[in-house]
Amino acid sequence: MSILVGTASWTDKTLIDCGRFYPKEAKTPEARLRFYASIFPMVEVDSSYYAIPAPPVAANWAERTPDHFVFNVKAFRLFTGHQTQPMVLHKDIQQELARRGAVPRQMYLRDTPPDIVDELWRRFHEALAPLKASGKLGLVHFHFPPWLTRNREGVAHVTQCVQRMAGQVVSIEFRHASWFDTEAHRDSTLAMLRELQAVHTVVDGPQGFANSVAMLAEPTHPHYALVCLLGRNGITYNIKGAASAAERFDYDYSDAELRDLAAEIVRIAYRVRNTHVVFNNCDEDKGQRNGISLMKLLASA
Repeated sequence: MSILVGTASWTDKTLIDCGRFYPKEAKTPEARLRFYASIFPMVEVDSSYYAIPAPPVAANWAERTPDHFVFNVKAFRLFTGHQTQPMVLHKDIQQELARRGAVPRQMYLRDTPPDIVDELWRRFHEALAPLKASGKLGLVHFHFPPWLTRNREGVAHVTQCVQRMAGQVVSIEFRHASWFDTEAHRDSTLAMLRELQAVHTVVDGPQGFANSVAMLAEPTHPHYALVCLLGRNGITYNIKGAASAAERFDYDYSDAELRDLAAEIVRIAYRVRNTHVVFNNCDEDKGQRNGISLMKLLASA
């Protein structure tokens, strides 16, 4: 039984600006990653959600971390169905799109030419290759938008994403209540994930919204479980005009909450070989502080 605890990103602007986690001498991306990896055994790469990284960047991540460090990598946002600015695509792909006609300010997967989509998937695999070659690639994480609901199109989209990542362990995070809002929907969603051999993401987050999902501690993969901790701040969860994710997930777990979570995580971990826990309460150093506290609780447990 292995439980790895980490945070969503090690480069969040509010984390760096608060000055409480990184030592003053850690002034470069390399120094920050090396320091982070001296504290935590894993991290979720969220920059890959905003743009597909270049393979040399991923190679640097692998080189700058200990042998057994693990990177979970978020899938590029175009793949999950989020709106995407063409400016984040590779320059040659931007040029090819412009050659074919007017380029919209925001793109969606459904409107993107199939050959361009194929090429972006190829480049995403290429970006992951250095981490996989080093043995440091953990889960490839698909965080779907709130408008991906439990219907025929939603199931087809999830299935296609998993198939596109053949050879990798994929984790799935839903942000619409319809996937779990009844016992029948819950059972069919979990059955789908088991059939796809995908990891169900156990989410702890604000409740009572259309984009809330209950914390369903049910593994669907024989070897992996993933727990994502969003915090419980219902006031900011759907705040309009947020400048960054840090504003939405501004939450500091209490010691009592962390003790309860530790007990639940241990129960999950007994059912699989590897459990990953990601703190996504990414405002300043809250996730890092909570993560260190949770690791101490798990060690004592």
